[in-house]
Amino acid sequence: MPWEFWIDRGGTFTDCIGVSPEGTLYTSKVLSDESAPLLAIHSVLRRAGGLDVGSVLPESRVALGTTVATNALLERRGIPTVLLANRGLGDVLAIGTQERSDLFKLEISKPPPLYEEVVEVEGRVSATGECIDALDLDGARASLERARRRGARSVGIVMLHAYADPEMEARLRDLALDVGFEFAVASHDVAMEIGLLARGETTCCDAYLTPLLRHHLSEFADHLAGARLHCMQSSGGLTDLSRFRGPNALLSGPAGGVVGAERVAESAGFEHAIGFDMGGTSTDVSLIRVGDLERSFETSVGGLRVRAPMLRLHTVAAGGGSICRFDGI
Repeated sequence: MPWEFWIDRGGTFTDCIGVSPEGTLYTSKVLSDESAPLLAIHSVLRRAGGLDVGSVLPESRVALGTTVATNALLERRGIPTVLLANRGLGDVLAIGTQERSDLFKLEISKPPPLYEEVVEVEGRVSATGECIDALDLDGARASLERARRRGARSVGIVMLHAYADPEMEARLRDLALDVGFEFAVASHDVAMEIGLLARGETTCCDAYLTPLLRHHLSEFADHLAGARLHCMQSSGGLTDLSRFRGPNALLSGPAGGVVGAERVAESAGFEHAIGFDMGGTSTDVSLIRVGDLERSFETSVGGLRVRAPMLRLHTVAAGGGSICRFDGI
C-alpha cells in the first residue's frame, strides 16, 4: 500500500494526516502559504523516520481540500477577466436581480464584478436555438485583441439561449484561445441551463478562478511524482486536478469538514448531529443527517450567484484567531 495524505489548507493553518504503508498515522500542522501542503507532507515524512524526501515524494495518494478559490473570490484576487456577451446585454450581470441585501439601508454597497471589461458581440439565437442574428467573428476578434493588449488573460463567454444551441459560444471560445488568452470558458461548459444571470455569474467565476486554482495546484502536483492527487469539491466529492474548477472549489475546505463530521457521527451511533468546524479565520456550522447530507444547487458566495452543487453549511467570519476588543464607543 502507498502512503496516503489527507490535507486541509485553511486560511490560517494547513493540517495534514499521513498514513504510512504499515498503517501508522501521523499528523502535522503548518502555517498556510503557497507551499504549505508540500511542507506538511515533508513534515510527516520526517517524523516517520527522517526520510530524505528531497524534491520527489514516494508513491502516494493525496486528497486536498483548499480555500484558495474562496479567498481569491472574497478578496478579488483572481485572473484579469473579460466578459463576452450579446450586443446590448453586457450590463446584465452588473444589474443583477436588483435585490437589496439590506432593505432599509440607505446606501447599498455592492461587491465589485469579477470581470474588468465587457466585450459585446453581434449574434443571437432564439429560445428554440434558431439563429436570429449572425455571429460577427471579425468584430469579436478585434475587440478581444484590444482587451488582450490591455492585460486581460481570461474570457467568460455568456450568450443568450446558449443552452438551446451552444455553437456560437463554442466558436467564440475557440476564437479567444486563438487570439492568445490563457483561458476561455463558455457558459454551456459549466451550466447548460435556462437562467442567463446565474449561468453568467457562474461562468465569470470559472474564468476568474479556475486558471488561478490550476496554476496554484499544478505547482504542488509537480512535486508529487508517482502520486495521485484528488481535490475536494464543494459537493463533498473528490475529483482529479484536470476537473477541478473554480465554481466547484468555493467550499472545498469546509465541505471536507462536513464529510468528516458525518463519518464521526455515524461511527458514534448518531443519526443527527451539528457540525462545528472552527479554524483560525472562520467557523463553519452544518446540520448533519447521516447518509443524507443536504446540498444546494444554486448558492450565493461573496455576492455572486453560483450554480454548482454545494453542501449546505453556514460560515461565520470569526475563528480561533479572531481578536475582539472594546474601542470605547
